[in-house]
Amino acid sequence: MVKQLTKKLLSSIALAALLGTAAISTPVSAATLRMAWSQDATGLDPHTQTAFSSIRLLELIYEPLVRLDADLQIVPALADSWQFSADGLELTFKLNPKAMFQSGAAVTSADVKASFERILDEATGAAARANFLSIAGIETPDATTVVFKLSQPDAPILAAMAGMNAAIVPASEIAAGMIGTKAIGSGPFKLESWNPNSKEVLVANQDWAGGATGVDGIDISVLPDETSILAALRAGQIDFALLNDPLVATLVPGEDSLQLNRVPSIDYHVLQLNPSREPMTQLGVRQAISCAIDRQDVLDTASLGEGRVTGPLTIPFFASDPSQLFCYQRDLEKAKKLMADAGYAEGFSASVIAATGEPATAAAEAQVIQSQLAEIGIKLDIKMMELNVYIDAWLKGDFDMAVALNGGRADPYTMYNRYWTKSGNLQKVSNFADDTLDSLLQKGRLETDPAARKVIFGEFEKDISEKSPWIWLYSSYSYTAQQKTVSGFVPSPTGSLFSLSSVTIQQ
Repeated sequence: MVKQLTKKLLSSIALAALLGTAAISTPVSAATLRMAWSQDATGLDPHTQTAFSSIRLLELIYEPLVRLDADLQIVPALADSWQFSADGLELTFKLNPKAMFQSGAAVTSADVKASFERILDEATGAAARANFLSIAGIETPDATTVVFKLSQPDAPILAAMAGMNAAIVPASEIAAGMIGTKAIGSGPFKLESWNPNSKEVLVANQDWAGGATGVDGIDISVLPDETSILAALRAGQIDFALLNDPLVATLVPGEDSLQLNRVPSIDYHVLQLNPSREPMTQLGVRQAISCAIDRQDVLDTASLGEGRVTGPLTIPFFASDPSQLFCYQRDLEKAKKLMADAGYAEGFSASVIAATGEPATAAAEAQVIQSQLAEIGIKLDIKMMELNVYIDAWLKGDFDMAVALNGGRADPYTMYNRYWTKSGNLQKVSNFADDTLDSLLQKGRLETDPAARKVIFGEFEKDISEKSPWIWLYSSYSYTAQQKTVSGFVPSPTGSLFSLSSVTIQQ
């Protein structure tokens, strides 16, 4: 595989030279960061987008009330400060009075209220709606003060508000029905142009309340082949790149002029089963699949061992030893017995969907899983899909099984309530309602003591692993690569590229 990759790299160098200005932005001043990634955004509505590629673009344009730093701590964004009431039923924010949208209008409490009302409106289809169902009302006593009235104490709501799916958008754009048709945020960069699957041009927002950016703009080229991205880096045609493929990322340290940024990710690779479809409706079948999967082999084969086998909880504080979870050591005999007891001694046929390029390891993961499940008689048909087609099928729950890379969150409740609570807005994706899982998540939401929350979510992790609606595989790394002339980028466990607002390029 390495030899094949080396040959591919050599051909990509030639390809990059031939593409010249067609594939890579034309040479510009050092004040513009030339960047590349392999997967483009799928839309511009920050409240509804779930693709990593969309979030990475939108977080440079829009801002939430608060954000997470590289240590997963909550820090100011549009809000300068916040405070819970003594009973936990009010959360008050004070907005930065200098915050402005890229249209020139001030960001006010009315915009915050309108944004969250839009998120809570079921018709919006907001990705994070389930995180905010405790909001009973929103008051705006003045232009820079927002008071969220909560129906119950909600410990993780601040962490939920730190996500791009909770970005603040202009109330006027909501009223005009323009959200998603253009991008007007309050973040460090403006979207000057977007040629889907080809190029984005961002320019610095001179009115950003966060201060001056380190570069005048970012020219982003979409190059689906990451070996071409590496070749362009080596040739000095781009300054910075987001990499998803560990086969490519692990080659960067061998280049004298380049720097690899590699940080453990809280995102997780997972085989999602559809428990609403036969025979995955049966616990024994789902457990058999869990016992038949060699997670370490999937990690080693698909991702060069770049990562670690993980249970459902990837946040360092909450994560437990996965070897203590149900069937995390492969047990084929147990898997075969479970299949036989469920009436499927001869196996069955099913399909698994996977997205081309997100993650880069999706096809390889599907192939390893296909081979492993064949040993217990499951004949798996792999269906590779373009990302936007995959997302449509995924959101509808229209699959037998799905290979996925799902986003981690700083809090277990915000990470999983949308799938595993009965009011979760992604119930169609999980297709699995369970009283125990719902109850444990609600208990964790109400509890404020960190040690007690860790115990509660430990019970959740153990229970969901045993019920096996999904088969958690591994967590990997977030990779970016840059010329050594670029400085100031701070990688994050969430994969955020927000710190591009601080990078500078040595002249």
